[in-house]
Amino acid sequence: MKSQSPRRPGRKAAARILAAAAGLATAGALVAAMPANATQDTQGDHGGTVDVQLLSFNDFHGNLEPPAGSSGQVTETLPDGTKKNIDAGGVEYLATSLRTARQGHPYSVTAAAGDLIGASPLMSGLFHDEPTVEAMNKLDLDVTSVGNHEFDEGATELARMQNGGCHPKDGCYEAGKTFKGADYPYLAANVTDEKTGKPVLAPYWVWKHDGVKIGFIGVTLEGTPDIVSADGVKGLKFHDEIETVNKYAKILDEQGVKSIVALIHEGGVPASGSYNYDCDSPSGGAGISGPIVDIAKGISPKVDALVTGHTHNAYVCTIPDPSGKPRLVTSASSYGKLYTDTTLTYDRRTKDIVRTSVKSANHVVSRTQPKAPDMTALIGRWNKLAAPVANRPVGYISADIPGRGAGVPEEPLGDLIADAQLAHAKSLDPKSVLALMNPGGVRSDLVYKASGSEGDGVVTYGEGFTVQPFSNTVNLVDLTGAQVIAALQQQVSGTNEASPRILQPSEGLTYTLDMRKSGADRVVVDSIRLNGAAIDPAATYRVAMNSFLAGGGDGFAALGQGKNPLVGSDDLAAFNDYLTANSSPASPIAPPKGDRITIIK
Repeated sequence: MKSQSPRRPGRKAAARILAAAAGLATAGALVAAMPANATQDTQGDHGGTVDVQLLSFNDFHGNLEPPAGSSGQVTETLPDGTKKNIDAGGVEYLATSLRTARQGHPYSVTAAAGDLIGASPLMSGLFHDEPTVEAMNKLDLDVTSVGNHEFDEGATELARMQNGGCHPKDGCYEAGKTFKGADYPYLAANVTDEKTGKPVLAPYWVWKHDGVKIGFIGVTLEGTPDIVSADGVKGLKFHDEIETVNKYAKILDEQGVKSIVALIHEGGVPASGSYNYDCDSPSGGAGISGPIVDIAKGISPKVDALVTGHTHNAYVCTIPDPSGKPRLVTSASSYGKLYTDTTLTYDRRTKDIVRTSVKSANHVVSRTQPKAPDMTALIGRWNKLAAPVANRPVGYISADIPGRGAGVPEEPLGDLIADAQLAHAKSLDPKSVLALMNPGGVRSDLVYKASGSEGDGVVTYGEGFTVQPFSNTVNLVDLTGAQVIAALQQQVSGTNEASPRILQPSEGLTYTLDMRKSGADRVVVDSIRLNGAAIDPAATYRVAMNSFLAGGGDGFAALGQGKNPLVGSDDLAAFNDYLTANSSPASPIAPPKGDRITIIK
C-alpha cells in the first residue's frame, strides 16, 4: 500500500475493500462568491456543526501543461459589464491553488467529476495517461467519478488506471518503475458488466474525518456509449443517472451516512460563458439549461450537492430538488482552469448537511501564482521521455487556427481537419468527394506563437496530437444523398437538438442553418450544395469521416449506415501528412475562413 497523507489515510485500500464488498469484477442553499483571501475559522468546528471544505474540478483531460490559446483562458465579467480573458490552467498552478485553498481547513476533501484522462495532450496521452494519474495522486485528489473518456481504452485499461501495473503492450516507461495506479477511487455506480450485472468499479466512497462522514456517489452520463468508440464500452451497460444515484443514496442513508455528494459526469449550459456569471438570477437555476437540470430535479433530497462536468462550462447554481428545496450544482470549466470551493456545514447531531449554510464559488487557477515544484519536476521528467516524438515539426501556419476555443459552431481548425481527411480519402479512392469531422474530436487550437524552441508558426507532432488524440482511423463509406441530408439534420435534432453538434465540413460543402426553427427544420435543405451542385437524394457519394462517426457516434445514425467501407490511415497521420504536403516556412497554411455554413440566428 502506498503511504498516505495523514489527512486521508488508506484511500486506495478503502476503494478495494468497497469493491470486494460489492462483489465487483475489478476490485434553500446560498451561493456566495467567496474571495480567495477570505478568512475562515481555522478550526472549522463550531461545537454542533463543522465546516467541511469541498474542493472540486472536472474534465482535466490530461492537461498537465497550461493549455494553449483560447483553450487556456477563462472569461470574467467585470463590474462595468465588460469582459476580459484570463490565462489559466496547468497542473503546476492547480496544485498551488488547491494547496493554498486547503490552508486553515482541517476538514477538507477534494473531488472530481470525471474525464480526468482521455483526449489528452501528447505528454500524457503518449503514455496512456499515467503522468496524469501520478499528478492527481500528488495533488491529493480524494475521489472522482468516471467520465465517458475514462472508457476510451476500455474497462480493462480503466482498471489498470485504478490498480496499477505496466501497460500490457507498451510495458513500463521508466527503468525500475512500475505504474502504481490511482491513490483515489474511481466511482462508476451506473456502469455494470453485461454478464454479471455488477458495477465495474466501486459505486460509492465515504470520506471520514474526526467523526464527520460524507458519502460520494459517482456516475457518468447514461449516453456514454453514444460518444465513445464501440470497443471502449464493449461488454458494459450504462444506466440512468437519477435512478442510480437515488439507489445508492438510499444505501448510504441506511448505513448512517446522511451527508451525500453526487459526482456526475453530465452537465449544463449557462446563459453566459463568464466563469463568474450568476446563474441564479432572477431565481435559482434560471440561468442554466441542459441535461443536468432535469437530473438535478430528479435526484433524491438525500443528496446534498451535485458536482458535475462533461459540458466544460463553469457554473455555481442552485436547482430545486424533488422536495422543492434548493440544492447546489457546480462545474469548474475544464483543463484545470478553475476549481470550485464549497463550504458544507455538517451538523454532528443529525449527521447531515445544513443546506441553508452551503456556500460555493469558482476560482481561477491563475498562472501568476507560483508553480508547484513537484509538478514542474513531474512535467520535466515526462517531457524528456516524450521529446523525441513531440518536438518533430510537421507543418507551418500563418496565424492562430481556432479549434476547441473558437466559440462558434464552424471551427476553422475543424474545417482544416476535414480538408485533410478528404485529401487522404482521395489518395485511397479518387471518387471521394466529401469529409465530415465531429466537433468533439477537435480538442484544442493550433497556436502561431511557439510553445517551445520550434519557432513561431511551426506545428509540432505534439501540438497535432493535442488537437487529435483519439487514434481514430479515416474511414471511407458510400452514402446516399438522402443519408447525407439526414446526417446534417441530425446535427440539430434527436439527441442533438438541445445541444447541437455541428459537423465540420470539407471544402465544397455549403449550406444554411436557420436556428430560429426547431429540430431537423433548422437545416435549409434547398441550400445544401456540394461543389456548387445541389445534393441529389438518390445519388451515391463517397464520404470520409473518422471511425467514431462511421460507427454512428455523437447521434449520427445516418453516418453509421454507410456501405462499401474502406479503412485508411489514422486521423492524426492524415492530418500531419496534409500539413507537411501543403505548407512550408515560405508558404504556411492560412486559417480557413469558416464560411462553409451560413447560420441564421
